[in-house]
Amino acid sequence: MEALVGYHARSRIEARMRCLKAFGERIASRDPDRQTAEIHIRVALMNRSNALGSAEIERVA
Repeated sequence: MEALVGYHARSRIEARMRCLKAFGERIASRDPDRQTAEIHIRVALMNRSNALGSAEIERVA
């Protein structure tokens, strides 16, 4: 059972990395600052696409 500890978190991280790679397999820039900017742009695109695809939930009393 100890092997399952942290499995859920690792699974979520692997799923996010798969989504991140959907925007391009490789980082094109060689400069570390540009690499950081490129990754930030990919994450922003990923967050935007997730926001567009998720439903808004309203509580009905």
